[in-house]
Amino acid sequence: MADSLFDLAVIGGGINGTGIAADASGRGLRVLLAERDDLGGATSSASSKLIHGGLRYLEHYAFRLVREALAEREVLLAKAPHIVWPLQFILPHVDGMRPRPLLRAGLFVYDHLARRRTLGRSASLDLSSGPGGHVLRDEFRHGFSYWDCWVDDARLVILNAIAARDNGAEILTRTPVTALRRDGGLWHITLGTGSATRSVAARALVNAAGPWVASVAGLERGAHNQPALRLRLVKGSHIVVPRIIGAEKAYIFQSVDDRIVFALPFERDFTLIGTTDVRIGGDPGAAVVSADEEDYLLTLANRFFRQPLSRADIVWRFAGVRPLDDDGSDDPSAVSRDYRLDLESGPPAALHVIGGKITTYRRLAEAALDLLKPHVPEMGPRWTATAALPGGDVGDAGYDVWFAGLAARRPGFAKRDLVRLARRYGTRTEVLLGDARTAADLGPDLGGGLSKPEVRFLKREEWAMTADDVLWRRTKTALHLTPEMRIQTARLVEDVLASG
Repeated sequence: MADSLFDLAVIGGGINGTGIAADASGRGLRVLLAERDDLGGATSSASSKLIHGGLRYLEHYAFRLVREALAEREVLLAKAPHIVWPLQFILPHVDGMRPRPLLRAGLFVYDHLARRRTLGRSASLDLSSGPGGHVLRDEFRHGFSYWDCWVDDARLVILNAIAARDNGAEILTRTPVTALRRDGGLWHITLGTGSATRSVAARALVNAAGPWVASVAGLERGAHNQPALRLRLVKGSHIVVPRIIGAEKAYIFQSVDDRIVFALPFERDFTLIGTTDVRIGGDPGAAVVSADEEDYLLTLANRFFRQPLSRADIVWRFAGVRPLDDDGSDDPSAVSRDYRLDLESGPPAALHVIGGKITTYRRLAEAALDLLKPHVPEMGPRWTATAALPGGDVGDAGYDVWFAGLAARRPGFAKRDLVRLARRYGTRTEVLLGDARTAADLGPDLGGGLSKPEVRFLKREEWAMTADDVLWRRTKTALHLTPEMRIQTARLVEDVLASG
């Protein structure tokens, strides 16, 4: 029994689950995390890839959420500068919609709700002659700029899982939780199916299963007095097109239905456009981008950009289901993006995580562990605000200076190849490259610059088990390949994964 007893069991390997596991293990707790599929395999790899305060949330007076999110931009920039970086946004003004004085006032509040150390402040723009306006239609002559941050969402999940593992947590992927039972002041948890079944016990439980949080709560047979989860599932869809000519900055567009849509520079050669807000029912795992959503996003983009887009331009589409705290609003866009933590004090204690956004995952983890501390009193103090995530320890001089040193130490690699690797792995790039002095030392290109050593590294260090894990989540290599090449590269990757 001692070998199977944990202080905390976390169900769900998205950003909230891995963030809580990382924080808890760093506080000295013995932690188990179980994910039924791949880490970040659902909502947490299908976001808009932004660390942002949520400018539009100001209209709903969500000042605490916006302030907390704005402060976290600076924290995450320092913790993971290889996968988080500043991004300037252009907001064209639309006549007849939100007035310019209102937008200017909103941006002033956005600038001052939290301290800015790295990011710039907002400004008014003349789009007819100023930077960023040349890609827009002539009718948009006035606008604003402001700053938020980009993030590789799937890699943020992986880095938190690595941090948890480095602090002693056990991370289990492709391991469903099939039963929960309370007995003797402990949670008794059944993991896996068939011959792979395993039983463990934990002093406290975190249900961070995202869209499946209610299903996990229902695994405790015959349970009484379970909290009312008040969950609303909202689908957010995105499309990816070849880089709109000249669109090197990010854009935020106002729609006639008062929603906003982003158009973001993505993966060097593409533009990412999203998102939608569609309430759904049924299996969250079955969510796909609908034709209506594609039309909505294309129509809005074509209203603003000079370069016309059609469905034939779409090279990738993805949908994620956000498990929001249902406040009864009839408008999916108005439902709070804040999180709610429902605690069953037990014993044993259980905490259900509802809602949240990728920007505030670290603060959510702190709040979750604060609630659980009376039930696991040996827990250490908060620590994540200043600790770099794996690969983010680039030094006080910053990412650019660190990268210049990497390039100097690896002169046999093309800068483009080093940039690609450094943006994935940060300082862990040196571990991946080992003794390789040139790209040729890594062996043949499997496609998109991917090598066998990198695939083996992803299997050994980052829980990659399938071609999709490698090509779409740990990296975005598949996006840079033709459909025919994707099939060929996927076969090569599967061979490497199978061979060890």
